Amino acid sequence: MKFTISKESLQQAIQQVQHVVSARTTLAILSNVLLRARDGVLELTTTDLDVGVTCSVAAEVEEEGATTLPARKLATIVRELPAEEVEISVDGKNTASIRSGPSFFKVHGLSSEEFPSLPGFDEAREFKIEQPLLRDCLRKTSYAISTDETRYVLNGILFSFKGSGLTMVATDGRRLAMVEQEVEFPESQAVDIIVPTKAVNELARLLGDNGDVIIRVSGSQVGFDLGESLLISKLIDGNYPNYRQVIPGEAKEKIVLEREAFLRAISRVSLLATDKSNSVKFIFTDGQVEIVASSPDVGEARETLPINYKGADITIAFNPEFTMAPLRNLTADEVTLHLIDEISPGVLRTGASFLYVLMPMRVNN
Repeated sequence: MKFTISKESLQQAIQQVQHVVSARTTLAILSNVLLRARDGVLELTTTDLDVGVTCSVAAEVEEEGATTLPARKLATIVRELPAEEVEISVDGKNTASIRSGPSFFKVHGLSSEEFPSLPGFDEAREFKIEQPLLRDCLRKTSYAISTDETRYVLNGILFSFKGSGLTMVATDGRRLAMVEQEVEFPESQAVDIIVPTKAVNELARLLGDNGDVIIRVSGSQVGFDLGESLLISKLIDGNYPNYRQVIPGEAKEKIVLEREAFLRAISRVSLLATDKSNSVKFIFTDGQVEIVASSPDVGEARETLPINYKGADITIAFNPEFTMAPLRNLTADEVTLHLIDEISPGVLRTGASFLYVLMPMRVNN
């Protein structure tokens, strides 16, 4: 195998696939990236057996072929190369010679035949969505994924293709983020899948500002085809809990808040919230909200924000980090906080497509 490629193209392609490579693996081949050169294209593939990523990039292919090379070592070498063009040739023993300007490296690889093949999607359900739209949906939900491995069905995002659209949900039992998006597909294709956290993170990294992503679902696998790159992942096996039943009924108070100002105020006040009490109190009275954090050991912080509120006085406490997470990841200027009373969950909404349910904490008077 022999090909020439620009350093920048090769570096970008390696960056797209190298995150999947596990630092600790019992199989040496899983530390490697599969390089396949043919028809003017270099294809790079990595996998950890749960998630696999393939990226294609233009190259001048003199001799077609395939090999695998240590992914992290190759990434480091390419980053440091002195010239804009890189020539790589591989002999019959899978030893790669890498030339760039005055630099020369010899790297030992492993046979491409040892590399696990990624699953195909011959008879898959297929859905199409714009890349920036899906990236926005991931951003609005992924922070609420559970990290508790004993509740493994919550260690990912639910993609529910039902009715006339896609509903994406993430929850850790104490909060729930949900976004709904219109997607056209035949009713016969309807399906619920749970995409694991690692695949969610990789997908968020790969999605661009334009173009479509084609989602293919087959058995226990999902594929995200982004044109020049492809992400394949195992799905989480199990039934996602009924998320609709945790969404509270009609709110008594709907409070419009300026997102950025509200976020900054919570951020400042929460400096005096301790790990032990880890809660911030929100006191809604006529025309204002007072945000309070107090701890007998540390002290107290208060901040008052003017708001357009004319309802009954309400005091409710939330985990500050859980309150700030959606505010950081939304782009709308305003959010609406829906409250029933001091002990029912609060709901943050923006537009018709996004909601965030947040369990209250006990208020210490």
